[in-house]
Amino acid sequence: MKQFLNIIIKLGSIDRRYIFILVGLSVLIPLIRPINIPIRATNQSQDVFDALDALTPNSKVLVSFEYGPSTKPEIHPMSMGILRKLFSDGHKVYATALWPDGIFMSVEALNQTEEEFSLEYGVDYVNLGFRPGNEAVVKGVAADIRTLYTSDTRGNHIDDISMMDGINNINDFDFVFSLSAGYPGTKEWVQYACDPHDIPMSTGCTSIQVTEVLPYVEAGQVKGILAGMPGAAEFEKLVNIPGEATGMMAAQSFAHLVIVAFIIFGNITYFLKRRSDKKNLGEK
Repeated sequence: MKQFLNIIIKLGSIDRRYIFILVGLSVLIPLIRPINIPIRATNQSQDVFDALDALTPNSKVLVSFEYGPSTKPEIHPMSMGILRKLFSDGHKVYATALWPDGIFMSVEALNQTEEEFSLEYGVDYVNLGFRPGNEAVVKGVAADIRTLYTSDTRGNHIDDISMMDGINNINDFDFVFSLSAGYPGTKEWVQYACDPHDIPMSTGCTSIQVTEVLPYVEAGQVKGILAGMPGAAEFEKLVNIPGEATGMMAAQSFAHLVIVAFIIFGNITYFLKRRSDKKNLGEK
């Protein structure tokens, strides 16, 4: 028993570089080889799924990209989950961007889903791109989208895109989804477009932005909310398509477990060593 305790005490003084390696591996392995961890969806995430699931086939959904590289790890997995849900259900997607960086996020997400679902541009989806003006853009979409967007990101004239036939303003869309990291974003879509025109909408946002958007959710103006990376992972679970968020949550969970284990182990070895030192001192 004494020999075993001595081994435990020696392990307590292990080189911290080995600890860093173990923590790094606990993050890296779930990212390289995704591990299916139990994920339970919150009511807000379930509301988002239910709202999209209730749409009739061939619904016209406007998806607005309002985030950039700094918030991509949180929101991009949401955008992939939302697009996969919409395309798998046979809906038409109209992409816009209120942020300059949003256009790059939308192109990346749509290119990936185009390959996955064998989509045809101009038939299954269209990317209208970025226009400057913040909430003025939202007001423009609400009033007359053809005046605001005369061409898409590929240089095609709006009148030459079959998907744009009959699309004149916000009333011609069945649903709006805002992928938002701040201003302009979800609040502007609620205040200047969806709520005044009674168009249902939902949102996915960064964790830090949830408190700003939640009042609109509780008021019924926004149907649910995907909150940060956990919200993205919950939505992936609901659509049964594991993606980046599931892997990231697994990596985060395993890293936390390893860190907590080392904290507990460090405290155990500290008290064992302390007791051993007192015993040795008493024997002398």
